[in-house]
Amino acid sequence: MDWNRYRFRSLWPLPAPPGEVYAVLERVEDCPRWWPQVREVHRTDGVTGTVRVRSVLPYDLAFTARETRRDPAAGVLEISTSGDIDGWARWTVIAAGAGSLVRYEQMAEVCKPLLRRLAVPGRPVFRVNHRLMMRAGRRGLVAHLEAV
Repeated sequence: MDWNRYRFRSLWPLPAPPGEVYAVLERVEDCPRWWPQVREVHRTDGVTGTVRVRSVLPYDLAFTARETRRDPAAGVLEISTSGDIDGWARWTVIAAGAGSLVRYEQMAEVCKPLLRRLAVPGRPVFRVNHRLMMRAGRRGLVAHLEAV
């Protein structure tokens, strides 16, 4: 087992139609407005940008995100990442009753030296940290969708 590789999956039931949710998720530069752990997003061109995130633990992760798939008809947004984390992340938005169900999937290899050194003892804590970040993201997105 590679202790520096992670696979994450989250499901977010949301009270808004898929088109509205997708429209918010594709405006990545606005994420810091509703997702407190996404500290900065700066577009460098039409498909690439830099991102800095920080959850409960006192460390930042900085990476370059490059759009690899944008498919509004399928409700899919996908990026590749490089920097403190290498891998990919994907949002899939589908209809669910009167609202939406959002599936977030991520494959990541941690490249940040400190986190690599703490891989074995830190792994359970890093997973909880990610879970807390995702929970806060869902709450922030729900509040944002209700305010729009």
